[in-house]
Amino acid sequence: QVQLVESGGGLVQPGGSLRISCEATGNIRSINAMGWHRQAPGKAREMVAGITDGGSTVYGDSAKGRFIISRERDKNVIYLQLNSLKPEDTAVYYCNGVPILTTDGHQYSELWGQGTLVTVSS
Repeated sequence: QVQLVESGGGLVQPGGSLRISCEATGNIRSINAMGWHRQAPGKAREMVAGITDGGSTVYGDSAKGRFIISRERDKNVIYLQLNSLKPEDTAVYYCNGVPILTTDGHQYSELWGQGTLVTVSS
């Protein structure tokens, strides 16, 4: 069974930094792209950053210049370095992978993790 598991969320003061991680586990053959989305209370989910298997990255407007996405391709792990955090960055951060091919020939069009909460507050 393939799963995406996020970790590293927590409480951080405004202006601080945090790194969150997402690991895809299971019988994975390949993942074309992985990314981070977030959802704040009462708001719609928004794209934060994405990275392809080849290392190309894309960032949402809220992340540009402050957040950095990276990937350990061989381990199917991605990271999101969150810098210069603001209270409005408070949200549950979700990891996703698209598409995911398994060693037994199954394809998941998209999978999501359960999310990790980042709270920015003094």
